[in-house]
Amino acid sequence: MTLDGFISGVNGEMDWMTFPWTKDIEEYVGEITGSVDTILLGRKLAEGFIPHWSKVAVNPKDPEHSAGQKFTDTHKVVFTKTLKKSDPAVAGWTHTELAEGDLIDEVNAWKQRDGNDIISYGGGTFVSALIKSGLIDEYHLFVNPVVIGTGMPIFKEIGAMQHLDLVKSQAFECGIVLLHYVVNREEKKEFEKKENL
Repeated sequence: MTLDGFISGVNGEMDWMTFPWTKDIEEYVGEITGSVDTILLGRKLAEGFIPHWSKVAVNPKDPEHSAGQKFTDTHKVVFTKTLKKSDPAVAGWTHTELAEGDLIDEVNAWKQRDGNDIISYGGGTFVSALIKSGLIDEYHLFVNPVVIGTGMPIFKEIGAMQHLDLVKSQAFECGIVLLHYVVNREEKKEFEKKENL
């Protein structure tokens, strides 16, 4: 995200992101994705994310080859109201299923399953809905050293204050700063209590 809190420009621009990454941030991202066995995606992001990483996965010369393999082989759940089926004939969609039900019910059902960590990469509207519904337990925010003035925020419509506890902060050599937070457990209980009234 940008220093002023946006995850893209107003038209989805990502040209502000800091690249190339340095080894220290690559290692950190590798650590947090290593324990993941399920990726949650909104439909709009999925339509670019899945084919992109599947192409990277089949090219051993690509510098992001191992990441492509991880993202392609990991089970993905795409939240959608428009797609009717996940087509395994389309590159990368083999390990993908669609979730068309209520967001809160669907995500909580996935959280109750046996398995490892669940991660979400977006898109912006989907992640905003997860945040608003109190479904995020942990944040790894990668703050890029740039201000763009206007764009797509993910904390726009949270509805109620959410308190976070800082676990770790780290400055990477490329200039990106990590802010790792977990949701305050007592605050989360109160949020859930209000939602169930």
